[in-house]
Amino acid sequence: MAINLPLLLPFLLFLFNSHFTLSFSVNSMESVPDLTKSMYVDFNGYPCVRLLNLTGEIGCSNPGRDKVVAPVVRYKNVNEVTKPSAVLVSLYEFLELCGRISNDSNFAKNIGGVLVEQGMDTQIKSKGFSPDQKFPGAEFAPYKTNNYEWNPIGAGMMWRAYSFPVFLLTEGGTQLVQEVAMNNEKKKNDYTEDVVEFDLVMQTTKSGTHDSESCLQEQTCLPLGGYSVWSSLPPINNSSSNHSKPIILTVASMDSASFFRDKNLGAESPISGLIALLAAVDSLSRVNGLDDLSKQLVFSVFTGEAWGYLGSRRFLFELDLQSEAVSGLNSSLFETVIEIGSVGKGFSQGKNTFFAHTAAVSLATNKTLDALKHARDSLELKNITVSSASTSNPGIPPSSLMAFLKKNPSTSGMVLEDFDTSFSDKFYHSHLDDMSNINSTAIVAAASLVARTLYILASDDKRFKQHSS
Repeated sequence: MAINLPLLLPFLLFLFNSHFTLSFSVNSMESVPDLTKSMYVDFNGYPCVRLLNLTGEIGCSNPGRDKVVAPVVRYKNVNEVTKPSAVLVSLYEFLELCGRISNDSNFAKNIGGVLVEQGMDTQIKSKGFSPDQKFPGAEFAPYKTNNYEWNPIGAGMMWRAYSFPVFLLTEGGTQLVQEVAMNNEKKKNDYTEDVVEFDLVMQTTKSGTHDSESCLQEQTCLPLGGYSVWSSLPPINNSSSNHSKPIILTVASMDSASFFRDKNLGAESPISGLIALLAAVDSLSRVNGLDDLSKQLVFSVFTGEAWGYLGSRRFLFELDLQSEAVSGLNSSLFETVIEIGSVGKGFSQGKNTFFAHTAAVSLATNKTLDALKHARDSLELKNITVSSASTSNPGIPPSSLMAFLKKNPSTSGMVLEDFDTSFSDKFYHSHLDDMSNINSTAIVAAASLVARTLYILASDDKRFKQHSS
């Protein structure tokens, strides 16, 4: 069953269409009919976009409503320019560039635009790259230690505003612009130079509109939104008034974020957890006798979690309204919430370990941990370890469960992750979080572990042993 989740109070807003083309001019021309072709070469890229929230702006945009035309220079030569230029940088240099822009206004005024090369150099591969904060979504944490570094390599650039366009180049575009930069270096003293033209004005709001509330009132932007989904096993009979079974709610996130719009792969965070959840649901759906379970299994996948837990917060709001979108659900019957987080690196560096992060000590939480242990013991893969997260952690990691705890601090819950004290994902909310960043065997193991845990919780050990034998 799908739930339409328009935002109650939009946190961020898209301000323009996400298809972009860059072009740069060249100074060679063979004939008048070939004028356009000889002057311009078009290529695509992935943009950093302008977003608005209730307090201001983040992301990138042109400084005004005119096109930006700027000569191409390499980052190493940027100190030598005296006018706004399009700076070509590697991803590692981009981290340094953003730091300099934030601390040096004189340097920043000569940045007409930034073109980031495609590819991962050895420094980024070893160090990692995460444009999100060191504690993503700290303001939603159900505890006061909001300066904890769950994401130690987080650079935070995704949450800053830049008054110039920034694009991640494709592989072909990278090679092309590298040649242009080299040509400009060779003819440094010539009158002509090759330039990049950012031909999309990345600012569509009226002058002086700098937050989501005024933007929505003027109807110059659209709120972030999407569809979250929930379902149940066995299906809930809405025509029946008897919905008295305790509910075990299992959740995951469906979308990621990135500094570059439309390059949000999120293979490890959060798609590995989503796949594990779907596999667990598929496995449980094939078990006979689900109607006889003593508890109701409910599954939900949330959208927009990277932007202030939009999906889970809206889900809770709909539950308060008892709207048609959540017909058949009663939050007072929620016994526990189990979230599948990042599990794609559970089999890395020789360790086959998953960690259970719990919200608080309670009878329901203890039952969940016991069921998780029994599920692990029943797996054929005996080398899998399931451990409770370190007690030195301030609480649960960034997760949808935070929204539930903010709403009701007494909520019993657990988040299954492949890390203990900090993210194992070195590319959290980055365009580099692709398939090479996960291990499919770990996702399969997590799915099996969750499916068995849910069955144990919803029935009893005897019935579980019958089905697992």
